[in-house]
Amino acid sequence: MIKITLPDGSVREFESNITPMAVAKNISEGFARNVISANFNGSTVETTTPLTTDGSLTLYTFDNTEGKKAFWHSSAHVLAQAILDFYPNAKLTIGPAIDNGFYYDVDLGKETISDNDFPKIEKKFLERAREKANFRLRSISKADALTYYKEQDNEYKVELIENLTDGEITFCDHSDFTDLCRGGHIPNTGIIKAIKIMNVAGAYWRGDEKNSQLTRIYGISFPKQKLLTEYLELLEEAKKRDHRKLGKELELFTFSQKVGQGLPLWLPKGAALRNRLQDFLKVAQKKAGYQEVMTPHIGQKDLYVTSGHYEKYGEDSFQPIKTPKMDEEYLLKPMNCPHHCEVYNHKPFSYKDLPVRYAEFGTVYRYEQSGELHGLTRVRSFTQDDAHIFCTPDQLDSEFKNVIDLVLYVFGSLGFEDFTAQVSLRDPEKPEKYIGSVENWEKAEQAIINAAKDKGLNYVIESGEAAFYGPKLDFMVKDALGRSWQLGTIQVDYNLPERFELNYKGSDNEQHRPIMIHRAPFGSMERFIAVLLEHTGGNFPLWLTPEQVIILPISEKYEKYTKKVLNSLENSEIRALVDDRNEKTGRKIRDAEVNKIPFMVIVGEKEEQEGTVSVRKHGQGDIGTFTIEEFISLIEEEVAKTLVPFNINN
Repeated sequence: MIKITLPDGSVREFESNITPMAVAKNISEGFARNVISANFNGSTVETTTPLTTDGSLTLYTFDNTEGKKAFWHSSAHVLAQAILDFYPNAKLTIGPAIDNGFYYDVDLGKETISDNDFPKIEKKFLERAREKANFRLRSISKADALTYYKEQDNEYKVELIENLTDGEITFCDHSDFTDLCRGGHIPNTGIIKAIKIMNVAGAYWRGDEKNSQLTRIYGISFPKQKLLTEYLELLEEAKKRDHRKLGKELELFTFSQKVGQGLPLWLPKGAALRNRLQDFLKVAQKKAGYQEVMTPHIGQKDLYVTSGHYEKYGEDSFQPIKTPKMDEEYLLKPMNCPHHCEVYNHKPFSYKDLPVRYAEFGTVYRYEQSGELHGLTRVRSFTQDDAHIFCTPDQLDSEFKNVIDLVLYVFGSLGFEDFTAQVSLRDPEKPEKYIGSVENWEKAEQAIINAAKDKGLNYVIESGEAAFYGPKLDFMVKDALGRSWQLGTIQVDYNLPERFELNYKGSDNEQHRPIMIHRAPFGSMERFIAVLLEHTGGNFPLWLTPEQVIILPISEKYEKYTKKVLNSLENSEIRALVDDRNEKTGRKIRDAEVNKIPFMVIVGEKEEQEGTVSVRKHGQGDIGTFTIEEFISLIEEEVAKTLVPFNINN
């Protein structure tokens, strides 16, 4: 008998060689019908794998990330099978699951695949899936595996196998199809009910442009047609919300090839929006005891050598700027933290002075590859809402929790309610990626875990995601379309204070190293605004939107009254403008709707005589007639609903 521990902590006894699927059926026949993958003692296994030792078992459905991974990986096999049905001389390479679906890289020789071929491949895919063929993983010797693919004249699979260890090579069979595979499959092809080929692209073998160019076919599949339909509808909505499209329509930002790739230019409305976000955070930071600093956009190369950034990121940064002075080199600032360390170093500190909190909206520069640039979410110049807290060990816990409160306040004020906190730890298998002692890393990691627990955060732990100088608490936020984005971050750092020889005098009159907390609730202004645009569809909270009210006079006869309304709104610090174009009111209303202006105020003879305004709300239509004072109160009340003051005693 063996003991199987389930995720809820319960332990059940079974006869040795029981399979994960049999365990699932023991729990519930209904549950078992939805199980598609499993994990035993931390390793992915087939649902048919015999279990021979005690261990922990997790069973996955399509609702789980790991379940989707197995589903889409299995679908890649079926896609490859369907491709061979049409292109029997094609050479298969690799076909992994990705965040949304899967792809397969294929050498088609002189053949090509275009959009016109997608329907026939999808039809063949479903024919193959309906065979309900079981996925079977089997071990094979290295010699036999090489022989199999050499006979097929597939140099790609041969190269992969040559780099594998004999005794650890497996093939996966289903129906009449065989592929080199490590495992992680659903029980059978019949579970796959819907497929969509998304697009086709070129890809170099192993990502090296010196190698052969392959055809990469992207697809996504689901266990129900309804799920595919919903996914495609979501994609259409995402296109409408694309921040690049909205940014252009709302005149927020632009790019110029003459200025350079990945270097955004903020237009007046975008600059106003961005400044309003910065002012919002500055008010909260001031209440929380931060002091604002400013640092240059460049620094001597030695600054980043000291911090470790040059060693870790030098090759990916803009190259050093040489000055007329011999051997003098500067770098465009890739990070703000080295500068803030030197700000701290400008005078001696006592333990009585700590914590010291320095904040800066600091612009940094990183040379992202041109193929990776994407609107505002991946740029070469971006501004971080950076702050660094220098504190004693006794202050670390409370300071870290205070930053969590600030991040939660930012998210709440901007409508981000669905998020997970990710505790990002180092990868113990790759110590060369990090700086500093193991002892300090362990203390920093435990401090973050304790704070996340105490604040009651919904958090997960991810190894290998830490910064090179310290562990992090990253906030993974879901937008209105259910997509996950990494926004705010908080980091604990024992290492930069060591490298920059930062000190404070303790109560024992001895010198001690402060602990450094890095934090950025927005992350970067560019990325945050991009995500906010797509989350809201451009319908920003009223307190943030560039233009809150547009006044639409029926004709130029009401110019004087229009100015009176405008002045009243502006005197109450309500952002308003006038559309006095020689256009029909209906056209002005449509344009205001397109520009997503929250309120439209119509002014005509009746309004002038009664001292009122007729009000329309974006997306809702007419909401009634108000006196100017009543309308101002309406705006102020709506702003107050979402923009509440930051409470440092949360």
